[in-house]
Amino acid sequence: MGVEFDKDLVKQSSDRIEKLGLSKSAQIILGDIMEQDYSSADVITVYLLPMSNDKVRPILERQLKKGTRIVAHDFEFSGWTAEKVQHIEDDGEGRSHTLYLYRR
Repeated sequence: MGVEFDKDLVKQSSDRIEKLGLSKSAQIILGDIMEQDYSSADVITVYLLPMSNDKVRPILERQLKKGTRIVAHDFEFSGWTAEKVQHIEDDGEGRSHTLYLYRR
């Protein structure tokens, strides 16, 4: 389940999910990340700026069950220690990225 605030990005992501044949296991909804229930999640991925990570962190700390994995794209969560950090030098489009894996 993905949560996106931008209607155009919801459409773009939904189309991509369908094209990849993942419609049975992945879905994007239009919504506000601050108003969702994440308690049933096993894995959370976020691609937010540091200030937004700081805002959503207390919600995740309250709602996520022990063992839930959180993957942050490019920006760390302050106050958490990553279990694993993976740097991707080239994503195929000339950009580098860093992924941070956390576990509650």
